[in-house]
Parts: sequence; structure tokens; C-alpha cells
Amino acid sequence: MQLVIVESPAKAKTIEKYLGGDFHVLASYGHIRDLPPKDGSVDPDNGFAMSWENYGDKGKQLKAIADEAKKADRLILATDPDREGEAISWHVQEVLRAKKALPQKVDRVTFNAITKAAVTEAMAQPRALDEDLIDAYRARRALDYLVGFTLSPVLWRKLPGAKSAGRVQSVALRLVVEREREIESFTPQEYWSVAAEMEQGGQSFTARLVRWKGEKIDRLTIGREGDAMAAKADVEAGRFTVDKVETKPLTRNPPPPFTTSTLQQEAARKLGFSASHTMRIAQQLYEDGTITYMRTDGVQMDGSAISAARKAIADRYDGGYLPEKPRQYQTKAKNAQEAHEAIRPTEFSRDKAGSGDHARLYDLIFKRALASQMASARLERTTIDMVDGSGSHTLRATGQVVIFPGFLALYEEGRDDSDDDDSKLLPRLAEGDAPAKKQVSAEQHFTQPPPRYSEASLVKRLEELGIGRPSTYASTLQVLKDRDYVRVEKNRFFAEESGRLVTAFLERFFERYVSYDFTAGLEDELDDISGGRAQWQQVLEAFWRDFKPKTAEVMEQKPSDITAELDKFLEPMLFPPKADGSNPRACPMCGDGQLSLRGGRFGAFIACSNYPECKYTRKFGQPGGKEGEDTGPEVLGQHPETGQDIVRKSGRFGPYIEMGEGKEAKRGSIPKDLPDGELTLDWAVKLLSLPREVGLHPETGKPIVANIGRFGPYLLHDGKYGRLSSTAEIFEVGMNSAVVKLAEAANRGGRGAAREPLKLLGAHPRTEAEIKVMEGRYGPYVTDGTTNATLPKTVTPDALTLDEAAQLIDAKAASAPPKKGKKKAPAKKAAGAKKDAGAKKDAGAKKETGAKKPAAKKAPAKTRAASA
Repeated sequence: MQLVIVESPAKAKTIEKYLGGDFHVLASYGHIRDLPPKDGSVDPDNGFAMSWENYGDKGKQLKAIADEAKKADRLILATDPDREGEAISWHVQEVLRAKKALPQKVDRVTFNAITKAAVTEAMAQPRALDEDLIDAYRARRALDYLVGFTLSPVLWRKLPGAKSAGRVQSVALRLVVEREREIESFTPQEYWSVAAEMEQGGQSFTARLVRWKGEKIDRLTIGREGDAMAAKADVEAGRFTVDKVETKPLTRNPPPPFTTSTLQQEAARKLGFSASHTMRIAQQLYEDGTITYMRTDGVQMDGSAISAARKAIADRYDGGYLPEKPRQYQTKAKNAQEAHEAIRPTEFSRDKAGSGDHARLYDLIFKRALASQMASARLERTTIDMVDGSGSHTLRATGQVVIFPGFLALYEEGRDDSDDDDSKLLPRLAEGDAPAKKQVSAEQHFTQPPPRYSEASLVKRLEELGIGRPSTYASTLQVLKDRDYVRVEKNRFFAEESGRLVTAFLERFFERYVSYDFTAGLEDELDDISGGRAQWQQVLEAFWRDFKPKTAEVMEQKPSDITAELDKFLEPMLFPPKADGSNPRACPMCGDGQLSLRGGRFGAFIACSNYPECKYTRKFGQPGGKEGEDTGPEVLGQHPETGQDIVRKSGRFGPYIEMGEGKEAKRGSIPKDLPDGELTLDWAVKLLSLPREVGLHPETGKPIVANIGRFGPYLLHDGKYGRLSSTAEIFEVGMNSAVVKLAEAANRGGRGAAREPLKLLGAHPRTEAEIKVMEGRYGPYVTDGTTNATLPKTVTPDALTLDEAAQLIDAKAASAPPKKGKKKAPAKKAAGAKKDAGAKKDAGAKKETGAKKPAAKKAPAKTRAASA
């Protein structure tokens, strides 16, 4: 018997169909072990020796693999054809060797597509494990561990509120923060454009003023309204005739097939997918055998695939759409990762695959790959110059016409910032023609700051700088979101205060390690290891020799000294010069105090030097007193019964109201559904009056109370809860409505927890049990009625598909320990079940995660070293 090991059960099921009865295929469910998240897992003093630990939830699967391996004559490691796949195979081999279950014959096979032909061909060409790729994996894993577990503790102790730092994560964050600074420091500049609406032969077109009074007009030439109106008057007064018609042929070649990076970018632009969602869907398409491997820097396609693409083009279009010779592409990446083929369909005869997001992403991959072998598009660009009678003023109209669409008939690449001025059609005009002038306009404009990064543009920028590798971008960006260093609004990254502060700290004290050149250079060295051109311990030693002393030096400094240095470093941002020349650090409340950066338990903030006499504060990240800053306590008015002042304040947990002082003071949080601008004295009085007793329950005679809690407005009766929809409902709900809501909550499953499904996904493809998405105490989960599987943080209930849910349930069922409580079960079973209920890890998770500070008053928490 021959045992084949792959990563996922879906892949195992597909491959087993292609192989004969002598083969048994098992899944490892991703990585089976990792460096324990504790000090000492990597020993720099002992040649960077690593102590690996099996994942607690993989015990059952590892036992199954070991049992089968003991009976096998040959072990075939068929994990993915990249560095991570090589690492999983190596880990499986090492674990089996330790268990003395390793067959005498061990082979490694790789295939770029899960098709019968590709798998059969790979089985006929086995090889040994690639030691260079394994060394590269160990180097990256050790490096990411050392950075995370050395630098993150410095952050925790010297920068309150910081969560983690990582090799690529911190540099990606720096890009987002620097863009935020550019936007804040940007000064808009006014400019005007003058254009005329013209008509010839019944067709309208627009011509812009490009020369005025004999002088060339650039974008910012006309900077005042008076000049714009004068130019407009001159155009209105002039009679313009065509002076020159210039036509140039243009050729546009199709883009190459997708790489990992370009797929993430285009899916973000055209489909609105996050990088992590794109990679998850692509992984499933690959495992279903519909596309080739999706982690690649290569743009080339196999010769047989090119032939199949050309045949599909010939079948779909006429001969003009097929170039005479096949197109050959070469990657521009400095170190193309393992020289894989581009992402393409496994069969060009299949133009559709899957449903929902799977179908949309497959369609994108199919069209891009097919278009890459199509004929070039032929266009014609026309420029028309029209001059007035004096020869002093010139209008210009531009446009282009598609003569032959070529590949554009199927696919056109998206852009982050499109400008289609040149794509407008123009009427036929000849020299001497005098088009009719319908109207002239002068429009005011202002220069715009650079746009915030989208996922597509940030991935593109990281790739341009040579930072990280495309296979890690999705997890890198996810770490930034999970750490709350950034937020995403309308598909754009905004730097949060915590992210800005961490970046400032790293720029000031670890500038070298967040510099773009250093990070890119380190990536090159790691690629040299995978190519056999460098020794992995030597690369780590060179890095560690400088990095360790630097972290020790910063660790010795007092937090107050760190804050003082950051205050100086951030002065241009936090306290920019004022237009009137006054002191930007002067306290706006007391007048004679000086503002400076302070550190507290919950992060950094700006405070007055006259504290506690002056209690002025504002949030970090509100530079120079811009709109929205906290200007200190605000008296809303006096309570109508007590006569005491009700004051609006800002605390570490957000805005709140307070009445009274000291221990006797009464406070209340300002609800999120009640913006600060709508907080009136009446509302403040209402909030301070909580909790509100609605009345006595007609059946129990016990009180029903309405109040605001940690999770929002609620009803409470006899220890049971019911939800309210808004803060306003707390003061409006009556007895009848309250009784109904409490009864509905009780019928939904006790403990006040709602039991209605968030989403019905359909029948499980194997068991046919109905799969639902439910809201649980610790977040959403999927269930088939027997097995519950928590949704990863990267997956939202709305985006979850039936296939994804089924895989989560199957993975959880496969890793679950034996159930307790069976009458005849031996005692050891219960103990084993308890042991196996360890920390859960995503079966296919890669290592781009950040170290997170352990929570207080808990059992020793497992933290993960940052590798992002």
C-alpha cells in the first residue's frame, strides 16, 4: 500500500479518484506543528535550533497518518508546490520519523494543477524533499519568531496599548501611516479649467483651452477666478477653426495571466474582494481541479495550455483574434517564487465553474488567461487643435477610436484611478472646419492629496518595493486589521491612532528595521536561501547580531523617556505651526500650560502641563487642534431636580456624561447610536436616570427594568434578558411590548441568546444535513446540527459559502476528540478527550500572524510571534 499525504480533505478526495486502489490519500489539514509561542522556541546561541510542537487539535489526524504509514510500503508527500507545501511535507516526515512510523521509501511529488493528467505525470516523476526550500522556510519562520517575540515585548512595556510588531507587518503599516501624513499635510491649490462645448455634424464634443494669449496653459496656470473669467470671455468672443488634425495609430497588448499579486489586485478592483477572501476562494478552485496553483510569481503558461487557449480562441472568435505566434511572457519579479506557472484554468474548454464568488473569480481568471493569448487591440488616437482668428487662443479635443478590439473584446484590465478623457469619440473634422460653439464654461478645481491605499494599491506598492512575498500579503493585511492598527472604509485603509503611534515608535527607535530598503534586501537574502545561494544560519546570525542589542538598549529606557522622545519626533505632526504665529503647544483651556504627548494605561494622548489644575486632554492623532478634537469638559446644563452641572467628558473608553464629583458622582456612557452632536441636556438627564423600571410583570409580579449594558440596550426580568433595538426604545417601551420581547427571547433558547439562524446555507454536500450560520457567545459559527465550527476572523457570515461551511464542519469533525458520557467508554477516553481540546488553530493557516499581548488573570496565554 502507498500512502499519499496532502493538505486538505477536498484535495485528498479528488486525488484518490485519479489513483489506483493501491493508493490511500490522507489530509494533514494544513500545518501539523509550529514553534511553541513561548520564549526559547528558537535558540540563537545554538545555531538557531528550533523546538517544534504538534498542534493540539491535530492529534487524531496525526495518529491516523502514523497508523497508515506503519502499514505502507511507500510514503508520497504531495503537498502544495511551494515553500509552505515543502515545509508541511518536511514536518510530516519528521513527525513520522519520531514516531518510528516512517516507511523505508519516501518520495516528494508536486503538481501545478489537480487534474488526472497532472497528478499521473507527477507520480511518475518523484523527487526528494528540496532542502533549500526547507531551509528558506526555517529561516523565515525563525526570523519572524525572533522579531515578534523580541520586539513585541518592548512595545508592551514601553508603549501602552501597542499589541505587536512584525517584520513585514510593521513596514506595510508604515506605508499606510505615511500616506495618512501626506494627506494631512497636503495643502490644496486652486486652479481653473476653461472648456468649450462644440458641435459638428450633429455630434457634440468638448475642447479644452490649451493656449491663451499665446502662452501655453498647464494644469495650474489659471489659478484665480478673475483670470478664468477673462479666458472664458476670450473663448466666447473668438471664432475657432480647425488648424491641425493629428491621428496616431495605437496598439495595446494583452496583460499576462494572473500571478498571486495581480489576482489579488484585480479581484479587489473588479469584484470588491479582500486579499484573504480572494486567496481562500482561489484555494478552493485549485482543490476542485479548476485552476492551477494560485501562489505564484510566474506569468508563463505551459505549452499545452497555450495550445488549448489558442484553440478556444479560434473556436470562439474569427481568425483575426488569434495572433500568428503564441505569446510568451517573462516575469518582471526579481526573484520569481519557485518559478511556478501563472494562474490559469486547467481546461480552457470550461468557461464557467462553481457558483457565487467561486464563479466570479473563476470567470476573471479564465478571461485574463484566455485574453493573454489573443491578438492586440488596434486603436486610433485623434488630436484636434482649433485656433481663433487672432491665433492667440487654442482649443484642443482628444479622443480615440477602437479600430479592432482584439483582446478587449473579452477582457480589459482594471485601474485604481481611471481617466477616460481620451476614450471619447470625436466627429470627423478636417483643417479649415469651423465647428459650432454651443457654450463655454470655466470650472474651479482644487488639487487633491494622494488617495489612501486600497488593498489592490497597497499590495501593488509592497510588490514594487520588494517587501514581503505575494503569498503572504493577504495574511499581512489581515494582521493589521485584527490588531486594530488600521480600519477599512469604502475599501480604503485608514491609519488608526494605535497604528500611527506604533509606527512613530518604530521609526524613532528601530528605523533600520522598518526601512523599505532594509526589508526588501532581507527578502532578497531569504530568496537566496531558497535558491541555494546562501546559508540560512548565516543570514539569521547577521540579522540577530545587530537586532538583539538594539532591542536591549531600548528596553533599558524608561517609558517616560520614550514618551519624551516621541513628543519631539512627532512635534511637526502633533503641534504644527499656527497661521497667526502663536505657540502651537499653548493649552487652549488654561492659556499658560504647555501641551505634550503623554502615555497612559490605555495609550497615548495629549495633555496640559498644568494637570491636575487643568484637565485639558485630546486624543493622540488629532494634530494641531483640528476639527473633532476634544477641547475638554463641556457643561450641558443643570439637572432640573438637583441643580448640579451635567458635564460631557471624554475618557479612555469614549465620551461620557457626569454629574457631581468624587465617589458620589453619577456617570453614564454616551450610546453609539446617539452621536455627540445630538446629546442635549434632556438626553443627558434621561441617561443619568437609568435604569428605568417599566413596571411589574403581570405573571410574576417582579419588576421589568430597561437599561444600557455592555452589548447595548436591554430588558431584565427575573434574571432573564431581552434585547431592545435602540437607546430611544429604553424610554419608550411599555409593559405589553416588554412582556412580548421577554417571551420571544425565552422562546429563542434561554439565557437571552437568540437562536434564529443568521443565514441558511443549504444541505451539506456529503451528509445532506442542513447547514446554518448561528450567532454564538464568542461570535458566529456554522453547524449541521451535530458539529459546530467557529468562523475564522477573516470570514464574515455574509461572504460564507456552502462549500466553505462544509469544509469548516468537516475539519472540525475530523479534529474533534471522542465525546464524553458514553456508558461503555473506558476512563482513558475521557482523559484523552480533555487533552485534545486544546487551542484551536486554522487548519490551513500560514504564519503571517502577529504576537499579541497575553490577557491578564488568565492561564498562560499562547502568543504568536509576528511574522507579518
